[in-house]
Amino acid sequence: MSTDVTAKSPAPAPPGKSGGAAGDGLLQLVMEGMRRNMRQYGMLIALGLIVVLFAVWTDGDLLLPRNVSNLVLQNSYILILAIGMMLVIIAGHIDLSVGSLTAFVGSMAAVFMVKQDLPWPLAVVLCLAVGAVAGAVQGFFIAYGGIPSFIVTLAGMLIFRGLTEIFLEGQTLGPFPDGLQKVANGFLPEVGPNTNYHNLTLLLGFAMIAFVIFQEVRDRKRQQEFNLDVPPTKLFLLKLVAIGAAVLTLTMLLASYKGAPIVLLILGVLLVGFGYVMRNAIIGRHIYAIGGNLPAAKLSGVKDKKVTFLVFLNMGMLAALAGLVFAARFNAASPKAGLNFELEAIAASFIGGASMSGGVGTVLGAIIGGLVLGVLNNGMNLVGIGTDWQQVIKGMVLLAAVGFDVWNKRKVGS
Repeated sequence: MSTDVTAKSPAPAPPGKSGGAAGDGLLQLVMEGMRRNMRQYGMLIALGLIVVLFAVWTDGDLLLPRNVSNLVLQNSYILILAIGMMLVIIAGHIDLSVGSLTAFVGSMAAVFMVKQDLPWPLAVVLCLAVGAVAGAVQGFFIAYGGIPSFIVTLAGMLIFRGLTEIFLEGQTLGPFPDGLQKVANGFLPEVGPNTNYHNLTLLLGFAMIAFVIFQEVRDRKRQQEFNLDVPPTKLFLLKLVAIGAAVLTLTMLLASYKGAPIVLLILGVLLVGFGYVMRNAIIGRHIYAIGGNLPAAKLSGVKDKKVTFLVFLNMGMLAALAGLVFAARFNAASPKAGLNFELEAIAASFIGGASMSGGVGTVLGAIIGGLVLGVLNNGMNLVGIGTDWQQVIKGMVLLAAVGFDVWNKRKVGS
């Protein structure tokens, strides 16, 4: 027996209320999208609020082109570490050795380039290989030896710190070749006519906006092809406008100073490359699988030991890259380099949306978390907040981020 149901057409809006209704509808879409993607957008909104707060507090000094450029340079090595640490945490592990490994690779670079006069490109390759070997050794003990990552990397932290002291003999060693210094401190060259802006930076910025829009549209079409839920069209367009405006603002700020720092291009390549791997590649899905549910991943045929090994090998290479950037930026290798870098990278990952239980997080989230810490550091320095209170505030931000993650899980579970 069937029953015919006739849908009633909605009553027409009262005169003069259509604009308000449309605005309310868009607001509802935004709030609904925020509710469904709270983890993804929460810290992005927090980053925006922190930027606005310190921009007002410093009378606009935070957003001066020179300060924005320095902000990128000062936090580049932490952002590099945060990308690798995010993958480690997604896989359900932790790495406490990256700060010491950063210092150790910096000391090796100084020995290669300063003492042995090796060409700096060859020394860079050797240093990256050293980082890969260090990460692979730790990954072997964790994946195939069954030793918890906390213990292995804690031992690595002590070993690499001691080796740094041995190689440098307790002294600072430098300077580095000009070519390597330009990688860490240099900017893209000037090209084209004089426009009062850095033309190459403008070109790259517009290309990035086009690439992001293309990527977002393509991902949305793929999701629709597989009948997956996608945000409403209005919310999707609003997201594209927000992303484009953010990239354009950053581009104009950098282009009005010396242009884009070279290290920013390195970060861009890492962000795009690792973002693609974690979204689309098989190894990326396997990393999420072993972190989210290891027994189920094993039953599905995921080679968890191999994946874990590769994750730590990758972390070692990124730590080596961060060590090279850090040493070149300060033009010397120091036994005290890299102190607390592992804590900064871990904090950036959790602030950026990683979960203690693993299986959750994005590469972009790691960058956002690192920028939150970077803007906090820079802004508090500009307003004259002491280092003691800076530590307190950053600790509270980390606690709030993890607390938000716990609250969000409970809300979703209920």
